[in-house]
Amino acid sequence: MDILRTPLNDVVVVKTSQTTDARGAFARLFCEESLKPHVQGRRIVQINFSHTRQAGAIRGLHYQTAPYAEMKLIRCIRGKVWDVVVDLRKDSGTFLHWHAEELTPSNGHMLIVPEGFAHGFQVLEPASEMLYLHTAPYMPSAEGGLAYNDPRLAIDWPLPPTDISTADRQRSTIPPDFTGLSL
Repeated sequence: MDILRTPLNDVVVVKTSQTTDARGAFARLFCEESLKPHVQGRRIVQINFSHTRQAGAIRGLHYQTAPYAEMKLIRCIRGKVWDVVVDLRKDSGTFLHWHAEELTPSNGHMLIVPEGFAHGFQVLEPASEMLYLHTAPYMPSAEGGLAYNDPRLAIDWPLPPTDISTADRQRSTIPPDFTGLSL
């Protein structure tokens, strides 16, 4: 596993490799020992899966607040997605900056998104599937979200948005007095 830094502090890309032979392929999706410096003693307590049918669909931007803030390890296991993280940490040097990575099974990239970041993605190929490893259980009362089209973020989605949930379409833009999340 190779660790690739991103412009956002504490957000890293984990590049894994796949071994192939006549039978098919094998890849390590998670290794506690290799990721120890980044996971830092957190435990994976929940694993989620998503399947999105339509290219252009956007899921997110979602986060959880303390005490249910979570680190996510995110991997595309089928198709292709444009995965976006937004730094919401109070007093961060990259506050309200975003970063995106293309995730595909073939590039073997997994994104580690620490607590205090919003996460979302746009599907670039139909029938894309994602696997999420979480360090905190989902708690509806701690759920937060950002408008995918917030002008303050100015995320440059690669495709025209085609399919967005009602909840994500109704997200408010970031208030001018928002100073960030305390963890």
